[in-house]
Amino acid sequence: MKNLRAGGLFLLGILTAAGESAEKPERLPVGGQAVIEGVLMRGREQWALAVRQEDGTLFEKVWPNVPWAAAGIWKLPVLRGLATMAEMLTIGYKALALSAEVALGEDGRVSAKEMALTVGIALFLVMVLFVAFPVWLTDRLCGPNWGNAWEGRILEGLVRAAVFVAYIAVIGLWKDMRRVFEYHGAEHKVINAYEAGLPMETLRFLKSSSRFHLRCGTSFLLVIVAVSIVVFALAGNGSILWRVGCRILLFPLVIGVAYEIIRGASSIPRAGKWLLFPTLWIQYLTTREPGEEQLAVARKALELALGNKAGKGSAPLGVVEG
Repeated sequence: MKNLRAGGLFLLGILTAAGESAEKPERLPVGGQAVIEGVLMRGREQWALAVRQEDGTLFEKVWPNVPWAAAGIWKLPVLRGLATMAEMLTIGYKALALSAEVALGEDGRVSAKEMALTVGIALFLVMVLFVAFPVWLTDRLCGPNWGNAWEGRILEGLVRAAVFVAYIAVIGLWKDMRRVFEYHGAEHKVINAYEAGLPMETLRFLKSSSRFHLRCGTSFLLVIVAVSIVVFALAGNGSILWRVGCRILLFPLVIGVAYEIIRGASSIPRAGKWLLFPTLWIQYLTTREPGEEQLAVARKALELALGNKAGKGSAPLGVVEG
């Protein structure tokens, strides 16, 4: 049960991870992820994790940011999306595991064996729920021949989107997950305030910022669903085993193309907002309005990630202003 819960958190890490921002000369690129009782933030030069402990004090950890997509073939379009996703999953899960240990004590400690089992469970769930099940259900509803047609591919994509939304809705019923979704909202609000150039010395400006963000991992996964309809058409016709296997093999290409769409949309804010607007609705499920303490934790994580460059005169964590 512990590993199944952790597997859910691993998938949640994908949902709450924000991709890299568009480069702006006046603002450093930032990204983030909600964790257990805290927030992970990425600046240009370092990662930072801030987690509230049981006694109310804050655990802080900073380490260098060496982007996986910064050298070699991984700088190329599409491939950089794979490298970035792998980096976010790897670092995001380590941050989740560390935050669980910090916030929950011994109950949250995960051994190396349990970590491997957890990742295995999470990947198995991805393959079953988001790859195999939509193909199988499309065949059961309409027959294998129709499933090989374009109409079947579209239905398969809609089923995949429905499974995705249902999964989010179900895990959102868990008390622990709702708490993480509140930190997810705090992460978005802080990043939005920072990227808008708002003063961050008071929490009032953070509260007024939106809890929705175009680069959210939630938006990324919905774009993946849309791209998969087109890319999976390249797999051709065949048996259900053939189609499932081809989809697994083509999944990296889907991720890379989806990343380029998100990246392009982020670099053109006005057009990108309209392009990705439908994906923002799903963030009503993956974010909740945060409290002041959660906003303060997210702000501290950003300050650490940027080397205390989060805003003019940023106040210490313990100061909660109106």
